[in-house]
Amino acid sequence: MKVASLFTGAGGLDLGFEKAGFDIIWANEFDSAIWETFEKNFSETKLDKRSIVDIPTSDVPFVDGIIGGPPCQSWSEAGAGRGINDKRGQLFFEYIRMLEDKQPSFFLAENVSGILHPKHKDAFNNILKQFEDVGYNITYKLLNVNDYGVPQDRFRVIIVGYHKKLGKKFEFPEPQKYKPVLKDAIYDLRLAKPAKDKNKTNGDGLKIPNHEYMNGGFSTIYMSRNRVRAWDEPSFTIQAGGRHAPIHPQAPKMKFISQNERVFMPGKENLYRRLSVRECARIQTFPDDFIFYYTDIADGYKMIGNAVPVKFAYSIAKKIFSDLSTLKNNSQDEQAAFNEIDEKEKVGLIAHINLIKSLVISADSAG
Repeated sequence: MKVASLFTGAGGLDLGFEKAGFDIIWANEFDSAIWETFEKNFSETKLDKRSIVDIPTSDVPFVDGIIGGPPCQSWSEAGAGRGINDKRGQLFFEYIRMLEDKQPSFFLAENVSGILHPKHKDAFNNILKQFEDVGYNITYKLLNVNDYGVPQDRFRVIIVGYHKKLGKKFEFPEPQKYKPVLKDAIYDLRLAKPAKDKNKTNGDGLKIPNHEYMNGGFSTIYMSRNRVRAWDEPSFTIQAGGRHAPIHPQAPKMKFISQNERVFMPGKENLYRRLSVRECARIQTFPDDFIFYYTDIADGYKMIGNAVPVKFAYSIAKKIFSDLSTLKNNSQDEQAAFNEIDEKEKVGLIAHINLIKSLVISADSAG
């Protein structure tokens, strides 16, 4: 089954769908800092590098599904929260434009939990209605990726639409029993390297690709909360900004001073460093052979922090693939059963169906 990807980023969502059996044949990403990473990891996928607002729907191939997460900064609880009043928030309508014209069997849209904030209620309900108006039965839910094989607390809203012609609504898979923790993800990684001067990458000087961390001080906002999770806990949310990366679990939890003030545990300061780019990728469940390409280490953190965790994407994609495969097989079985009917019976059946149709039309005309 073929898929087109919008707002692709580094391809976490794409990789999850690929692992579930889908074929990502076309993708769109406007940020030039991401292009090399995507193209080297998805060499068979055509990457359209234009802004989505400049892409006519005729340039997008017909596919079974469209996936993607429109930019989430507009809806973020941590940001300005302008929602639909922000240009980035309005990119949801570009997604709907694609759906309306291409009419795939399904779509999946991902966004931050902030989109469910009461101040966005009217805008969010309007978006859902527009999805329905262009032909889809909609299901949405707030999920924690830790319930789906990801060693991280990260809450995201997933919207799945099945085309009304399928006669089915998507049902989310049940949470998994085991909740992975940091030890599962990064315990086997050894010493990371600090980035070079001005936080430039070490490049080929790394034994483990991308296993380098950002240098620099910590802001008062950063130091206002504990930023350390222990080995036996899931990570804090991996964010797009490297300066906000969680502290490695080798360090003890930060010491409380006052309501908005923490310090590194005295005498243990040398243990406090940010998670490396590769450690963040592991926590986002990217495989080690998925290499991120960048000059500024900040771009590495940004690509990973904006991505959908691969195993989370896979869990949702696997359910969609199963649903569509079942529907397809049932349709084929019905066609095969029809083909096996004796030719005389087939002619009689068709005549009977046509008679019913004519009676219905006559009744409507009489009414």
